[in-house]
Amino acid sequence: MRDFHLPGRSPVFATNGMCATSHPLGAKTAIDILERGGNAMDAAIAGALVLGICEPQMTGIGGDCFVLWQQGDGDVQALNGSGRAPATLDAAQLRAAGDQTVALRSAHSVTIPGAIDAFCHLSEIVGKIGLDAVVAPAISAAENGVPVAPRAAFDWGQDAATLQGKARDFYLMDGEVPAVGQIFRAPGQADVLRRIAKSGRAAFYEGEVAQDMIDTLNAIGGHHTAADFANAAATHTTPVSGAYKDIDVVEHPPNGQGATALLLLNILAQFDIAAMDPFGATRTHIEAEAAKLAYDARNRFLADADYTTRLDHMLSMDTAKQLAALIDPKKAMAQATSISESVHKDTIYITVVDRDGMSVSLIYSIFHGFGSGIASDKFGILMQNRGAGFTLEEGHPNELKGGKRPMHTIIPGMVRRNGKVIMPFGVMGGAYQPNGHARFASNLVDFGMDPQTAIDAPRAFSDNGNMRVERGYSDQTRQDLSDMGHNVSIPDVPIGGAQAILMREDGVLEGASDPRKDGCALGY
Repeated sequence: MRDFHLPGRSPVFATNGMCATSHPLGAKTAIDILERGGNAMDAAIAGALVLGICEPQMTGIGGDCFVLWQQGDGDVQALNGSGRAPATLDAAQLRAAGDQTVALRSAHSVTIPGAIDAFCHLSEIVGKIGLDAVVAPAISAAENGVPVAPRAAFDWGQDAATLQGKARDFYLMDGEVPAVGQIFRAPGQADVLRRIAKSGRAAFYEGEVAQDMIDTLNAIGGHHTAADFANAAATHTTPVSGAYKDIDVVEHPPNGQGATALLLLNILAQFDIAAMDPFGATRTHIEAEAAKLAYDARNRFLADADYTTRLDHMLSMDTAKQLAALIDPKKAMAQATSISESVHKDTIYITVVDRDGMSVSLIYSIFHGFGSGIASDKFGILMQNRGAGFTLEEGHPNELKGGKRPMHTIIPGMVRRNGKVIMPFGVMGGAYQPNGHARFASNLVDFGMDPQTAIDAPRAFSDNGNMRVERGYSDQTRQDLSDMGHNVSIPDVPIGGAQAILMREDGVLEGASDPRKDGCALGY
C-alpha cells in the first residue's frame, strides 16, 4: 500500500472499465467509448488518435504502433503496425554519398507510416462499434482544438527547433511554441481523419493524402512512391515471453526490442535483487550493468523479423548466466555499446481493460520529438523518422534495405501469472523502455510494490557513459554509484513514463499512471 507521507499518486479503482495513459483527454476519450458500448480495442484506438492531437511531438498519424491484446482464456495476440523503408532506398546508396548514419531529419529517415493501417485493421477484426465512431473523437479534437498540457508544452519547447519548413506553420503559433493552456488545432488532420472514417485505410495510403506525403518527401530527396504507401500492411505476430520468479512478462517480438527486457530480467534473476535496498547503490549498479549487456545484445541481434536469426540465443538462460558473470558487483564497466542507432524519448502509451476482461496494450510513436520534423505540405501530417533506427553497417542484421522494417524501440507489455494475463503495462522513454519494463517487473515481484508505487519509484538509466539518476535517490546513493565508477548526473527531464492496469482476482481494476506525464488512470 502507498505510504501517504511520501509524494506520489493514489491508484484508481473501478469495476466496469479502465484506461491509463499520458494525457487526461486521451483517458476520457477511451472511457467515453467504453460507456457507449465499445470494447477495449475501440477505446484504445480512439484514445491513441486523440493523443496524436494532444501530444503531437510524441505521436500522430504519420507514425507507427505495436499492439498486444487478450480476452478470456485466449492467448495474447500481437500486431506489428510499423512501417517499412521505401522499396528503392538502400544503405549502399547512403554509404556511397558519404553518410555514416541515416540523417535524423532527412527524407531518408521517413519510413512508411504503419499505425493507420493497424488501427483500421484492428477496428475491423477486434473492435465493435465501427471505424467512424472510433475516429470521431480525434476529428473533434483536431478541428476544435485542445488546450496544451504542462508536460506537453515543456516537450514542445524542447523539440520545436527540429520543425522544418511548413511544419513550423502547422505546429507553432505565429512562430512560437504554444503556452500551457493555449488551444492547439490541426484542421488538416481533421480532414484526413474524416476521410479515414469514411473510406478506411485507402483514404490514407492512396489518393490525395498519400500523394501529399510523397510529394513533400520527394521534393527533399526522398525515394517514396505510391506503391510504397499502397502496400503498407500491419503484420500479425507471435509474442515472446519470459518468466521472472512468479510472473511471466509478455513482449512484442522483433523488430521491436521487447526481447531486450526479457534478457535483462534473465540477467537480474542471477542476483538476489530482493535482498537489496530498492533505492540503494547495489541494486542500481547491478541493473545498470545488466542493461549495458542486454542492450549490447539487442544492437547485435535485433532487426526486422526475417533478419533476426539469433533470438533463441538472446532469450536463453545460458546466455543470461554468461552475461551475468561479466558483472563486477563493485565496479562499473564501460558502456558495452552505444545504446542504439538513434535514441529518443517521444512516445505515447495507452492501456485499456473493458468490462468483459479484454485487455489492450498499445504504444504509438513518431520516434524523435516531432519525428523527422517534416510535415506534409497540404494536410500537415508530421512524419516519423523511424528509419534513423537502421544502421548503414554492411551486413548487419539491421542494415537499411528497401522494404525492410528497422529495429524499433517502442514495446507494449503484459504481465501473466499462472498463465493468465493480470496486467497490461507499458513504459515510454525510447531506449529506456526495456530497462523500464524490467525495473517495473522487479519492483512488483522483488519488493512487493503495487503498480502505482512501482511507477512512482525513482529511476536510473546508464546511457552512453552517463548514469542519469532521478532526484528521488539519496545523495549517498549517488556518491556510492560514483565511487563504483559511474558518471552520475541528475537529469533535467524525468526518465520515461509508465501506465498499467492490474486486473485483480476480485474483479476490481486498479489503474496506475505516471506522475512524470500529464496523464491519469480513469475508470467507471
